[in-house]
Amino acid sequence: MRKFHTLILSLLFLISSVCLAYVFKTLIKPDGITSYHPAEEEKQSPPMATEIHGVKIERNPSDSKLTELGVSTWPKYRGEPSKIPWTFKATETMYLLEGKVKVYVEGHEEESFEIGAGDLVVFPKGMKITWEVIEAVSKHYSVEEQQKVNPEVS
Repeated sequence: MRKFHTLILSLLFLISSVCLAYVFKTLIKPDGITSYHPAEEEKQSPPMATEIHGVKIERNPSDSKLTELGVSTWPKYRGEPSKIPWTFKATETMYLLEGKVKVYVEGHEEESFEIGAGDLVVFPKGMKITWEVIEAVSKHYSVEEQQKVNPEVS
């Protein structure tokens, strides 16, 4: 009977070892140090553009897209925390390098949204907003009637 218990315990140990190995393989990245987070997969998947009240937002566009648009050659703007009403006299595309901004679109003030570092954003001509800088912002921007490439909206 004692050998039977030893055999059962050995079998349970083997099964639990296999289960643990599977869990570690699933939860540990190949570098063996950093644990796996599903949100990180989203960062590596193709960027998705969304539209909120007529504002097009693409989170973390590819470097090739930024190069294609010539973002690094656009003028740069820096702003400290403040709240500014603004009307876009032309279509404006911006790429935020740092910071966080809360945007209130006229007619939808109760439904603000945030944009921040890594966002490529297009505001259409004539749009009226309130721009509330939550964290000091740094951005490249391009003002023109028609953009070469707008983020596609799904």
